[in-house]
Amino acid sequence: MIRGHGDLASDALDRRYRVAASVTRPTPGPYARAADDPLYRPLNVLTTDPSASRLDGKVACIEVPYEPLAPGPVGQLFKVDEHDYGQGVSYQKADLDDVKTLLKGGYDPSAADPRFHQQMVYAVCSSVYASFRNALGRHLSWGFTPRRDDHALHLRPFGFQGPNAYYDKWEGCISFGYAPMPGTTGAVRALPGETVFTCLSHDVVAHEVTHALLDGLRWNFSIPTGPDVAGFHEGFADLVAIFQRMSCKEVVNVAIRRSRGMLDDTRRLTGLAQQLGMVNGKPYLRDALAEDSEQLYDPQAESHEIGSILAGAVCEAYLTVFRRKTARYLRLASHGSGIIPPGELAYDLADILSGAASRLASQFLALVIRAVDYCPPVDIHLGEFLRALVTADHDLVPDDPWAYREALIDAFMKRRIFPEHVSSLSEHALLWRGPRRQLPAITELDFAHLRFNGDPAHPAGAQELQRQACVLGEFATRPEHLREFGLATDGDPELEGATAQLPQVASIRASRRIGPDRQIVFDLVAEITQRCMVPARAGRPAYPVFGGSTVILGPDGAIRYIVSKSAAGSDRLARRLAFMASPTGGKYWRVIHNRYAMEKSMFQVLHRNGEYRSGTGSTG
Repeated sequence: MIRGHGDLASDALDRRYRVAASVTRPTPGPYARAADDPLYRPLNVLTTDPSASRLDGKVACIEVPYEPLAPGPVGQLFKVDEHDYGQGVSYQKADLDDVKTLLKGGYDPSAADPRFHQQMVYAVCSSVYASFRNALGRHLSWGFTPRRDDHALHLRPFGFQGPNAYYDKWEGCISFGYAPMPGTTGAVRALPGETVFTCLSHDVVAHEVTHALLDGLRWNFSIPTGPDVAGFHEGFADLVAIFQRMSCKEVVNVAIRRSRGMLDDTRRLTGLAQQLGMVNGKPYLRDALAEDSEQLYDPQAESHEIGSILAGAVCEAYLTVFRRKTARYLRLASHGSGIIPPGELAYDLADILSGAASRLASQFLALVIRAVDYCPPVDIHLGEFLRALVTADHDLVPDDPWAYREALIDAFMKRRIFPEHVSSLSEHALLWRGPRRQLPAITELDFAHLRFNGDPAHPAGAQELQRQACVLGEFATRPEHLREFGLATDGDPELEGATAQLPQVASIRASRRIGPDRQIVFDLVAEITQRCMVPARAGRPAYPVFGGSTVILGPDGAIRYIVSKSAAGSDRLARRLAFMASPTGGKYWRVIHNRYAMEKSMFQVLHRNGEYRSGTGSTG
């Protein structure tokens, strides 16, 4: 009897590779809509801050994917906690399935009604989750270990007293703080001492749930293995918050009218959390296109500064493409000069421009999210994210008629964010490549062999995911394939005596992407990671180094891309040690028993000053 590939894969399990528990962790799918269910639930939200004017598009009614909700609200993906942990009291639960509440689009926006606070965090988090799901074409897993029979992310709109908010992966929750407004500023409509709730800031809520979603997509990005890791988490979350808000046409329309079609008043669009910024003595918490947004990339910079540089680069590319796509309308409105005459911008022109701006924001939002699938699984650098953006966009839009990719390359180049190991900054040179040597298709991972639970967005179950991971693990850890997948073995001279642990398949999931001409692209996206331990010697502590690869397979099982990052390659051991010994790395890593270790989580460090820095933290 001839043994199949599945038998070989099982034999190699725990001998050549492992399968991480995250592979078979239950994926909480959204509500499966019945035929007579509505498509969406309209809910009122604040698109900016409570202190803004309604004339600035402060209030919007957004369409949240429908699901029946228990009071809280409590749904399939999110569970809102009505308890006020700062005051030690509980408020009335928001009942969004109440008939009268349904007819009004939910509770009226009011900082004085705790039920609206609960509605706000549920609606924004659900909307951001839907954006991720639409961009990636699959259900998403959380990065935290679910509670027994409870796979929802818990949302605490009254989590604690303080001008802060954080995602706690150990508790599986997001806690939003609240604090008094200090003094009088005259810049925002708020009383001295008035309580500012972070849960009522659209930007803060979107930012924090993005941390949770990114943690599920790339678990290792919460380990600060290099100078860009924490900065990438922050910049990525800022970008999602900005483009999610800009996808609302009402918000963009205000900026269009006030800038007379040029979007020169970008702060209204790229400034984050104005009211919370005022609590911290700043006009905005952060501004992706502030006067210093074109500062050059510096690996020694503080993490939020690195994140702002990333956000500034992508937002500048957005504005460049917007000007290209709308120049014809301005020429028509100005009789060919491109200069709008004095006076109020025509209603029809403002409507056309704001529609174009919000649609483009949705496209950039999807592109930024899709690019995560094209990132290496460990130790992300900003230059690698540029390559991921270029490759992700090229996969869906090969011709790029509006030069999105050129705008991104130029904006990154202006800030001196350069990828490594490329011959030039041409689009072709920045694309990720397939295997360096010809590898056969993995037929047991083609779409004819994959099993789904009715939809490619949802695998058949833990057994099927385990099978897929074993097939890939057996293939990647064959001795002749190890280097191709960024993996090392004990005795590799480039490891300098480090001990190489068994590689592990960290994730494997199907992806379905829809391009602008409605073409559908199916892929299988997987992460293989490896931890190596460099021993202590010559007065130097021991320390870990991580490697591995992101593998993207086509529907025929052929390997399209291997985005590898070996623990043994390109002087990574020396650079890893230099980072941990640097002032920046010293914020995260401590020498404990002659070994570098994280005394606190990366995001606890980002929160230690008490100021709202946003990010992923742990209260434990």
